[in-house]
Amino acid sequence: MSISTLALTAYVLVWPALVAVVMAVIGQAFFKEWKEARDSGQDIV
Repeated sequence: MSISTLALTAYVLVWPALVAVVMAVIGQAFFKEWKEARDSGQDIV
């Protein structure tokens, strides 16, 4: 295998994991803000 094949394979395998981590962080922050707004009686928008 050439180095470009290995690099492309690593990129394809790492990309979904990176996206999942970013989406998890965004989702966690959203639900934290949502709970705080709900508890204080404010609209989230």
